[in-house]
Amino acid sequence: MICDFADIVVVPFPFTDQPITKRRPAMVFSSTEFNSETGQTVLAMITTAAAGNWPNDVEIVDTRSAGLDHQSFVRWKMFTLPNQLVLRKVGTLSEGDMNGLRRSTRSSFPACTT
Repeated sequence: MICDFADIVVVPFPFTDQPITKRRPAMVFSSTEFNSETGQTVLAMITTAAAGNWPNDVEIVDTRSAGLDHQSFVRWKMFTLPNQLVLRKVGTLSEGDMNGLRRSTRSSFPACTT
């Protein structure tokens, strides 16, 4: 499945400390063009864990638009998966949440201008 930047998708999330994966939501960080040309999608973790938050976690305020059932945060724990491992799209970040994401992106990744 080919998705676009800020789409919320369900993927088999890899764990670095365990040889298993779990189906979890993630935010697409790469563009449709990148995903099409490379066959890969760059993703950021979505978590419900507010405790132990990382610097620049982005709260998803509009969970309905994002297709999420619980208060959640985009966490800059990033990974790449082949497009065919993206199981389904559940939503897209709202414009308000995109503004928070842009601020966090500039702070976390100074070379980015998104």
